[in-house]
Amino acid sequence: MVANVPWQKEGSRVITPAQDRLAMVAAAVAGVPGLVAGETEIQMGGPSYTVETLRRLRDVHADASFFTIVGDDAAAGLPTWERFQELTELTQLVVVDRPGSPVELSAAVNWIRVEVPHLDVSSTDLRSRFTDGRPLDYLITQQVLDVIQERSLYSSPIGAQA
Repeated sequence: MVANVPWQKEGSRVITPAQDRLAMVAAAVAGVPGLVAGETEIQMGGPSYTVETLRRLRDVHADASFFTIVGDDAAAGLPTWERFQELTELTQLVVVDRPGSPVELSAAVNWIRVEVPHLDVSSTDLRSRFTDGRPLDYLITQQVLDVIQERSLYSSPIGAQA
């Protein structure tokens, strides 16, 4: 799901336009069975709150089970999310380990930990690599690189876009 306005990042740095982020996600999942780039939050407009997205999706897909997948870094901040308690009732939280110390959520929260091979790479690092011309082999698909180049994204100084 692509956020329209990621409220926790807004004001801290320039945010790549939602339509550009959607195009990159669509390119990343193209041809992967069962995956689509979600644009519900863009269609809803305004700041993106996961709880509102889940409510909207449940209205449309009443019998579906929902999973919200976040990295350890995001999981650590979950209690600051808009209507966090309601969010935990609408979805199964899935926390993916990231480099560093694994987060521990309250036992009152329904969550599962997924361990994956650790790649010490962040979106900030990927943008920096693109700007600096460093290799992105095995980190970003060629289709995503094509979108970045076609839209002239991340060509400004490091950290200017997120």
